[in-house]
Amino acid sequence: MKNKVKVVCAFYLLFISSHVFAKENSHPHNGSHANHVYGPVGVMGEHPHSKGDWMLTYAYNTMSMNDNLSGKDDVSTSEILTDFMVSPTSMTMQMHMFGLMYGVSEKFIIMAMMPYSLISMDHVTRMGTKFTTKSKGIGDLKLSGNYTVFERDKQRALINIDVSVPTGSIDERDGTPAGANQKLPYPMQLGSGTYDFIPGITYTKSINFWSWGAQAKAIIRTGENDNDYRLGNNFKFTTWAVRKINNHFNGSLRIEANSWGNIKGADPELNTAVVPTSRADFRGGKRVDLLFGVDFTKSNNRFGIEAGLPIYQNLDGPQLATDYRLSIVGQLIF
Repeated sequence: MKNKVKVVCAFYLLFISSHVFAKENSHPHNGSHANHVYGPVGVMGEHPHSKGDWMLTYAYNTMSMNDNLSGKDDVSTSEILTDFMVSPTSMTMQMHMFGLMYGVSEKFIIMAMMPYSLISMDHVTRMGTKFTTKSKGIGDLKLSGNYTVFERDKQRALINIDVSVPTGSIDERDGTPAGANQKLPYPMQLGSGTYDFIPGITYTKSINFWSWGAQAKAIIRTGENDNDYRLGNNFKFTTWAVRKINNHFNGSLRIEANSWGNIKGADPELNTAVVPTSRADFRGGKRVDLLFGVDFTKSNNRFGIEAGLPIYQNLDGPQLATDYRLSIVGQLIF
């Protein structure tokens, strides 16, 4: 917790110092595009592009998870091992996201995004044996369409309509103390196995060197996958403030709230008595993250970093809790 506080304080000082630096080094520019401040790099689909524009996006996202929670309370490894044969102790998720966007018109853009994920989870057994399971591969393809429904007085509202195509595996396996080629639990799988509908709405407003906005999105799962289950629906709301530091640099502060449901159905290959990650009713929860970012923009091309920490977690568990998350994003427009 002390390390988390230090990180939060460091990013807060960076954000405040950026504000001071901006006052001393920035001045207004003519033209509507010159004064526009983009949203944080961790928010997708928050602004339109010009007709005929192509944009390549690469994003590296990582999340670290340590220790277990049930509700808001810590659960020790020894407590978990009284009910299960194995306890997860930590997990690392890395994702390389590749995206291609095209501006169909001044108001409508389409985008395709394909992730490549690497997941690693550490465990310990009742006998004290430690082991790690890993999975890697492509995730679910996301097809997106963003339409600007309102734009006036530096205000903008967009409708986001995404569809997730089940290209990611739900049959990942690895070696465990129980034997080679064992079916991995739900968090180690690469996709949902279902076609998912992702509607959303985004609002932004710019005033001089400041911009703020909000976005609400939902992931609505449909049907049941080939392994007889469906992931829980997800609801996300985020709001942010961005300060233009100078002609090229922006600093951002963002809050993101997530709520996701438990799994419906169950994979018949998973033994729910072995490890809590195989329990379909231990996958839901709520979390609120505080995120800080800095990005560099030139000729509408961007490179940015955003890092965040949870300030609230309430998990159906025992379930591994999020420790921190980091995003590094590059965008090239041509």
